[in-house]
Amino acid sequence: MPEIQPYKPTERRGETFSYLPSMTPDKIRKQIQYLVNQGWNPAIEHTEPEKAFSHYWYLWKLPFFGETSVERIMAELESCHRANPGHLVRLIGYDNYTQSQGMAFIVYRGGR
Repeated sequence: MPEIQPYKPTERRGETFSYLPSMTPDKIRKQIQYLVNQGWNPAIEHTEPEKAFSHYWYLWKLPFFGETSVERIMAELESCHRANPGHLVRLIGYDNYTQSQGMAFIVYRGGR
């Protein structure tokens, strides 16, 4: 199991996996596969790190309704990151049944 990061009051954390080390591409693929297996619709958002907790995030294209290709979703995450290199980029899984987010996590943390 990965080492959990200690809490630092001066450092803001966000989303599900922010207390763990950055995920490898393989682990990100597994999370995307889980999102797809649940039947959730993926969406990608991005924002500047300083605005992450006080502003709405920018939507990258429209949500990918019905998308089941993990590779296409990975490619869109990478495209968003390349177009906005200093931004946080997160993946969201929208659940049609509960009309809420089933999952959300930051894939790219700013300049990383």
